[in-house]
Amino acid sequence: MEFIIIAIFVMGYILITLEHNLKVDKAAPALLLGVLTWAVYSLMAGHDVHPLHELEHHLPEIVGILFFLLGAMTIVELIDINDGFHVITSRINTRNKRKLLWIICILTFFMSATLDNLTTAIVMASLLRKLIAEKTDRLIFASMVVISANAGGAWSPIGDVTTTMLWIGECISVTGVVTHLIIPSIVCMLVPLFIMGTRLKGDFPPLEFATSYKTTETERKIILFTGVACLIFVPIFKTVTHLPPFMGMFFGVGVMWVLTELVHKQKTYEEKSDISIFHALEKVDMASVLFFFGILAGVACLSSIGVLKSVASWLETTIPNLDIVVIAIGALSSIVDNVPLVAGAMKMYDVVGADASNALYFAADGKFWEFLAYCAGTGGSMLIIGSAAGVAIMGIEKIEFFWYLKNFSFLAFIGYIAGAITYLLMFPLF
Repeated sequence: MEFIIIAIFVMGYILITLEHNLKVDKAAPALLLGVLTWAVYSLMAGHDVHPLHELEHHLPEIVGILFFLLGAMTIVELIDINDGFHVITSRINTRNKRKLLWIICILTFFMSATLDNLTTAIVMASLLRKLIAEKTDRLIFASMVVISANAGGAWSPIGDVTTTMLWIGECISVTGVVTHLIIPSIVCMLVPLFIMGTRLKGDFPPLEFATSYKTTETERKIILFTGVACLIFVPIFKTVTHLPPFMGMFFGVGVMWVLTELVHKQKTYEEKSDISIFHALEKVDMASVLFFFGILAGVACLSSIGVLKSVASWLETTIPNLDIVVIAIGALSSIVDNVPLVAGAMKMYDVVGADASNALYFAADGKFWEFLAYCAGTGGSMLIIGSAAGVAIMGIEKIEFFWYLKNFSFLAFIGYIAGAITYLLMFPLF
């Protein structure tokens, strides 16, 4: 039984990695592997095993993550269709290549921590199309956006789906991940930024473009600031109420829903059709939500049959140094999606009490979980297909895999290692 389940998972994952070659969205094989692994487990398990009880045990965690993502995507889409992000992008007016690169990367870094790296990458790609006409120059900036977005998402509980998973799983806290990972994440971004900045010279030609907006400047500001405030409020809501984070996120959706209805109440039905929450819900990337369900369900099945615990034991025997194990997981996330890697690690290792003998590593906010958040969040930058932000930029700008490999993979690797070393040197100070 175990062999068949592992084979289904591996085959499904191969199909996911071949998404662009097969022209089949990765959500489809993810759903199949998620359901089939549990189906085989249910059909072939012995009488003393209860797969349904195991599935019911994992479902609250899986559903909590999916609801959180759904709420976050809805808020961000609502801001976007109301042109709220224009409040930020309209402030950028420099044409100097080096200055613009620094502005774009720093803006991406902090937006990613506040929103999420995927959404930020999409927003910044849209901005770059308005600011930079030359295709080659735009690809350079877009690639740096990938590195900056992943670095920015690694130090925020809502900046990357993996840090969200670790936060929801109570492996890390908001205070711990922000205070301990922001400096390594900055280093991860700054090293490639310094190197690439030295290669850029001159100015871009001035661009003239006219844009019509469906909302007023005041409406855009109200919706943007309220939306960002709702996202930032989620960790506060969880801390105060001790309810799951998705409850705070859905509270934010409700606030934004009421706000936009009131702001646009004087508009006609036709005027509101493209800026209402119903249109935002239509634009939410449900394929990504289904993809995460399939992967998380498959990993949960591997956990239930004991495979992940066996892998953990093998890793501890083969590579006694857990720091190297985490760095390897981060590097592997550039090839394999970081969601199943982190989900697998959470099933392989348990969060222990503060008084346990290995609490230095595995307690909440311990070294293992924080370092895993950094490595899994930033390691995907080493390949264009290694992160959701990279895949989004790849699709929007049609970046070729080998072009990125030749021009940016080594830069991303240097930044990744520099940030990892920074964290390991800082950890004794914590």
